[in-house]
Amino acid sequence: MELRHLRYFEALASTLNFTRAAEQLHIAQPPLSRQIQQLEEELGVMLIDRSVRPLALTRAGAFFYEQSTQVLGRIEEVIQATRRLGAGQRRWLGIGFVPSMLYGSLPNTIRGFMDEHPDIDVVLSELTSVQQAQALQAGRIDVGFGRVAIDAEGLLHALIEEEPLIAVLPVDSVLADAPSVSLQALAQQQVILYPSQPRPSFADQVAAQFRVRGCPIVRTFETNGLQTAIGLVAAGIGVSLVPRSVQRLRRDDVTYRPISDLGVSSPILMSTRASDISPDLKTLCQTVRDSFSGAARAV
Repeated sequence: MELRHLRYFEALASTLNFTRAAEQLHIAQPPLSRQIQQLEEELGVMLIDRSVRPLALTRAGAFFYEQSTQVLGRIEEVIQATRRLGAGQRRWLGIGFVPSMLYGSLPNTIRGFMDEHPDIDVVLSELTSVQQAQALQAGRIDVGFGRVAIDAEGLLHALIEEEPLIAVLPVDSVLADAPSVSLQALAQQQVILYPSQPRPSFADQVAAQFRVRGCPIVRTFETNGLQTAIGLVAAGIGVSLVPRSVQRLRRDDVTYRPISDLGVSSPILMSTRASDISPDLKTLCQTVRDSFSGAARAV
């Protein structure tokens, strides 16, 4: 599959007309038809329903259109940023973060950095810790903020803060009546862990908190995101553990309670390439360190 296949399909999917799509692409209609057919053959599915008029996307075609549009949009962003950098017009920093970072002080810190350095393009990407390690090694981001130190060649991880974990409970849960809750009590409930993939992840950290204290979880349910986990708690499916800052996400169908066991926490890690000596990155990292209480230390 080549990039032109995505561009040809995007044009056809947006017009649902081979003639208009070919005109938009400045090519003849027969080559466009052949390219779409090649794409379908490579994928092994039909993307376009040609039996109706006007043309229609199949379910697979609608999904592929949504995904390919995102890919093409991201490619265009990369092209434009690369051209700006090559022309010396702008400086660029890529920042990766896990979703739970949105509820702490990091967003305000990054916004302050952007306000103080308007000449630097800051690109934010929501990525798991594993995805951040891959993006750092590939040069797609310059710094990542996650909770799992991925052992990958050429990466450094700095501990910014140990953030306490708290329990998320349905409002009608018996456990919600107490001012705090123990891991032993939570382990008897169905514990909702996230993200389910890729691993290792925050889910493994949470499971380990129970295991090392001799109270392994009886039943688990894994999902892919923080918001989904909290939604499942609200529906009475189970309980979950989240970083303390997440309680800023107010909902009237869940309640947050501190953990009575000592030391139940999750690290906030700042990950960079060991070889990166960018002055802009150094400034950003120092700004982040200053925004958290205490000094960062290597892990």
